[in-house]
Amino acid sequence: MACQTVDVFPALAKHKLVPVVVLDSACSAGPLADALIGGGLPVAEVTFRTDAAEASIRVMAERDGMIVGAGTVLTVEQAKRAVGAGASFIVSPGTNPPVVEYCVKEGIPITPGIATPTDIDLASGFGLDVLKFFPAEAYGGIKTLKALSAPYGHVRFIPTGGVSASNLLDYLALPCVHACGGSWMVDRKLVNAGEFAKVRSLVSQAVALAQQH
Repeated sequence: MACQTVDVFPALAKHKLVPVVVLDSACSAGPLADALIGGGLPVAEVTFRTDAAEASIRVMAERDGMIVGAGTVLTVEQAKRAVGAGASFIVSPGTNPPVVEYCVKEGIPITPGIATPTDIDLASGFGLDVLKFFPAEAYGGIKTLKALSAPYGHVRFIPTGGVSASNLLDYLALPCVHACGGSWMVDRKLVNAGEFAKVRSLVSQAVALAQQH
């Protein structure tokens, strides 16, 4: 099994934002992808928190220019399903050794979640140096990231969890931050209501904000 031929990590660094998407129906996947592309942010981390995830990834990955990853991947089976549906990268909430080992072996880009030095050591043992800091705000946010980056200067982080328009620039100002994950620009209620024009507007605003850095 091979992953999509997308240079994922440079692309995420370029866009600076990773929209964390929860879809309750795959019918919303196409319009949401269009809203993201139209808003200037052709990236999505579709979480495996609903039954619609796999089908949604398949729909979104078919859109030209979209970089689609799978989030909340807890098992190797989910990783296989995600990549089979067209996911270009995998995101897990923690550093799950079987999932990480599988992705590394198969050449699938993965950003496992970390919150402690021990987590970072575990992920680094697999040769990984772009890691998800989750849940960012709950674990001390910027203060903790600064502390973690001191002994782990080779690692770049994607803080996710509590990142919003109000603190985005503070996170992006840190040299150790690769990009930021967030859901405010892909609000679940707006998506479920079919308010994709509003979603596109929020995406555009988020992109403009990120580019201030």
